[in-house]
Amino acid sequence: MSAESTPESGIPDESGTRGRHRAKGSRRKPRGKSRKGLLVMAWVAAGIVVLGGTGGGYVYFKLNGNLKSVDIDSALGTDRPTKVDNGSENILVLGSDTRSGSNKKLGGGTDDGSARSDTAMVVHVYEGHKKASVVSIPRDTIIDRPECTDTKGETHDAASEVMFNSAYSTGGAACAVKTVESLTGIRMDHYLEVDFSGFEKIIDELGGVKVTTTKDIKDDDSHLDLKAGTHTLTGEQALGLVRTRHGVGDGSDLGRIQLQQAFIKALINQVKAIDLFGSGTKLYDLADTATKAVTTDSDLGSINKLMSFATGLKGISAANMHMVTMPVQYDPADPNRVIVEESKAKQVWTALENDRAIPKSATTGTATGDADGVVTSS
Repeated sequence: MSAESTPESGIPDESGTRGRHRAKGSRRKPRGKSRKGLLVMAWVAAGIVVLGGTGGGYVYFKLNGNLKSVDIDSALGTDRPTKVDNGSENILVLGSDTRSGSNKKLGGGTDDGSARSDTAMVVHVYEGHKKASVVSIPRDTIIDRPECTDTKGETHDAASEVMFNSAYSTGGAACAVKTVESLTGIRMDHYLEVDFSGFEKIIDELGGVKVTTTKDIKDDDSHLDLKAGTHTLTGEQALGLVRTRHGVGDGSDLGRIQLQQAFIKALINQVKAIDLFGSGTKLYDLADTATKAVTTDSDLGSINKLMSFATGLKGISAANMHMVTMPVQYDPADPNRVIVEESKAKQVWTALENDRAIPKSATTGTATGDADGVVTSS
């Protein structure tokens, strides 16, 4: 495992390789409708939300009442990686596909109340809170899932060689955190989750997000049809973009992650460019929408706590947010899946644990999708 790091805190791009290592991995897999779309949107939502806490009594209690939180610490107990006290923070950000209510239309399927997480990112905020590294974990990664207890107190058995996103569908937020901590060896300090319908509404409240596509993107599954050029995406179009896997490149989950990462940077740039403080009504509407869309860990489960947390993130620009995908290889047993490239993944997690930049060697020669440069911020 290499401790070397680049001058910047961040992560480079990924490229392709193959091999087998059954413990934790990710794979690409062209298949039906993927539901990823909320990612670091949670970070943006938190930043917006937090601003609403200054609106006085009614506004405070209204926004506070919107928030949902889960007690991760109580569910997981003490059998967890040690908290690192070096000024950095690790946040697990999930995009959820709840199959009920307004999400039924967006996620497809029946209104059965089930839920999936098809977007997962470990966001590492470096000491000083001026830079961050974001590591996407492909939903199709084959892993060994640990035994875990959910927030209702129900224990779920460990399972070998299952898809990463089965952790959330099996035991919700607590099992997702437990699985990520087992995979990375790093303690997750916080948890943020945003759902489909919330993502769409937040984009619309922002007035859309401007991106440039260098190629035509058409995907009937995600209902997306964009010609190459500059577009201001509506919430529905933005959700289609971050979900598409057949519209560009090789149709893989890894390619879609590249689209998501490019979109997030465009979104962050836009949030920083507009004057959220210029209109009290606009700010309140954004805060109201965001607080309804976000689920947090209990440590962030109030407007005051979320405000303090998000205020600490406001100094991070898209230029100082370095994004990569967890190092993986295509699974020799199934080319539609990926498995963890153990030695390189170890470099990533060791760097973050020590609050250092991710070395370029960690993501050189690993599997990648084919959508790089298709979407850029405008």
